[in-house]
Amino acid sequence: MEKLVYLVGKPEAQPIEEFRQRLLGPAAEALLAGGALALTVNVADLTELPEAVHISDPDGWLSASVSLWLSSLDDRAPLEEILDGLAARKAGYLVTESVPRDYTDRDWADGERSPGVTLVAAFPKPDHIDDETFFRQWHGSHTPLSLEIHPLYRYIRNSVARALTPGAPAFRAIVEERVRTMREFADPELFYGSAEGQRLAHDDLLTFTDFESMHSTVMSEYILQS
Repeated sequence: MEKLVYLVGKPEAQPIEEFRQRLLGPAAEALLAGGALALTVNVADLTELPEAVHISDPDGWLSASVSLWLSSLDDRAPLEEILDGLAARKAGYLVTESVPRDYTDRDWADGERSPGVTLVAAFPKPDHIDDETFFRQWHGSHTPLSLEIHPLYRYIRNSVARALTPGAPAFRAIVEERVRTMREFADPELFYGSAEGQRLAHDDLLTFTDFESMHSTVMSEYILQS
């Protein structure tokens, strides 16, 4: 099986609530009927974010992320047509998934909104470092640091193998960091543990990415078929 991630932007004039309803309803049903073996959708439907929460999505790619598994990516065309029918733009990627931390006490059914909030971030590899450095710092340094200092409920790390759609940004990483409450995410003392933890996380990120090229926002998670 292969995992595909689509970052999608909603039509500008469409309310996020309407976009969410279409995505989680008819579109999700069509994706599953069309061959998706597993499907998770994150939607940027948290409209009243605390002032401390920083988001950066200047190009409007992050209205939602759609993660699905297929037996073969060769079968993706009908599913991309479904997304084309509701999104103003989409960027699709073939990824390899790692889950350094997963739910240990999940007690909600497929289709229900998962408790908590998810920071979704997508970013390219800076030109000034090579692949070996990028993955060594991201996987070998930043992942264990994140697991140590952040109150992460779930952490999904998608390494981009290649883009699948024309014009997709050259992202090499799509990350989902999930915490149990918005307060844990919005309060630096809770999210980083301390001022020193915040400094360490900031400095470590700069070893393999540039903040200026990072797209990020906070989303709600819906596991539609696990």
